[in-house]
Amino acid sequence: MKVAYPVIFTEVDTNILIEVPDLDILTESNEEGKEKGTLADAIMMARDAIGIACISAEDQGKSFVNPSVITDIDVSKGAFASDGKGVVSLVDVDLAEYRRRMDNRMVRRNVTLPNWLNAEADRLHLNVSRVLQEALADKVTGLK
Repeated sequence: MKVAYPVIFTEVDTNILIEVPDLDILTESNEEGKEKGTLADAIMMARDAIGIACISAEDQGKSFVNPSVITDIDVSKGAFASDGKGVVSLVDVDLAEYRRRMDNRMVRRNVTLPNWLNAEADRLHLNVSRVLQEALADKVTGLK
């Protein structure tokens, strides 16, 4: 599922302040070691914050707020309106891809194999778990 939320970006000194009004998200972008945050960094931060909020809501069985129409966002009423001039842009997130990228915790599964196949895997010194992961990933991504 893909979502796109309007985001207010406000440049202040070396930071870009980020607000996602629909999700009550406030964050900022100033990549460590750089003199000034870039819009690309700010978009990445916004995308990450939106992804975390939506995935967390899904995991808790909650629905997340539908995005506002971009023209309904009033920059002058934003959280950082008094800090500088803000601009509104849409930031999209592919939630399925975001979850795949972020949720890499391992789970234990038992698998049943015919004895001859297990013996051949042992003979070839194959990591059965890795082969199964690769085959499942190919199968799952091939369905899309």
